[in-house]
Amino acid sequence: MDALDLALVRELRENPRAGDLELSRRVGVARATVTARLGKLESSGVITGYGPDVDLAASGHPVLAFATLEIAQGRLDDVRAELDSLPNVLEAYVTSGAADVVCKIAATSHSDLQDVLLHMSTSGSIVRSTSVVVLSELVAPRILPILSRDVTGSSRSPAYR
Repeated sequence: MDALDLALVRELRENPRAGDLELSRRVGVARATVTARLGKLESSGVITGYGPDVDLAASGHPVLAFATLEIAQGRLDDVRAELDSLPNVLEAYVTSGAADVVCKIAATSHSDLQDVLLHMSTSGSIVRSTSVVVLSELVAPRILPILSRDVTGSSRSPAYR
């Protein structure tokens, strides 16, 4: 990624409904340049979607928790299927260390969270789970700081230099 790619991603994060023409005005390059760069970012897998950001609490899911799972030897595919079947599981990652899997879980209430955790505990694939409830958000999900740190080059296409 270069500075123009970063500028486009930043604008899309701040103005997700902006079209190519508006983006070209905001970053100061031709519309065709914006279209080409976004196409390149999409085809290379850097930009993976344009869906809306959703506030879980506002959508009726104010309880957020993380669960670490120790799984039975060789049962990762079973655990994946089990977690996929639970709509409360937002994300799950295979990890190193004491836990085999870390899950992010949203719930409508503490009782709803308890039901999800109890369901997990009945799985023959999950040997042990430990959970922590999120009290507040300290750093919001973000990508721009790391992209900004690693960016190279000018924010203008070669024709505008």
